[in-house]
Amino acid sequence: MNRSEPIRLAGIIEDSVVDGPGVRFAVFVQGCPHDCEGCHNPYTQDFNGGFDADIYKIADKIISSNIKRLTFTGGEPFCKARELVKLAKLAETEIRGTEIITYSGYLYEELLEIAETDKDIKELLTVTNYLIDGKFDITKKTSGKLFRGSSNQRIFDITCYPNSTKARLIERLEDF
Repeated sequence: MNRSEPIRLAGIIEDSVVDGPGVRFAVFVQGCPHDCEGCHNPYTQDFNGGFDADIYKIADKIISSNIKRLTFTGGEPFCKARELVKLAKLAETEIRGTEIITYSGYLYEELLEIAETDKDIKELLTVTNYLIDGKFDITKKTSGKLFRGSSNQRIFDITCYPNSTKARLIERLEDF
């Protein structure tokens, strides 16, 4: 069977150690509406930039790497929610216990509101274990926050979703 489904990407890092705890398979989506001043990945902002990749081929790379930790970043992953959900589910079928971190410029509360009417956003929240939320704020830039570029950004354990929206705030690596 010839399967193919495109996703617009800025890049992939198959063994990232900076996009969450442990060695991770990081997928950088292309396109971001936030336009944060001082963005760490400014090349990911243009929705027409990057390249088309095939979800099934990326899933095959994840599976063959046998890395159980995925990070969806970018760009804005929630702009590619449907495609990332498909990718997460394909990886999970072969690698049980896959852990997913999703970065977003949207706040958790905003995503919950959008998820009420957008099933793709709801599904991406559902497959995500940890959400790192908030726009990068250059006036709050810091190197002292775990896996975040500015002090306003937060890390949530959202494994409770969709059964509950009461996510646990994470401040220390030990809390992952």
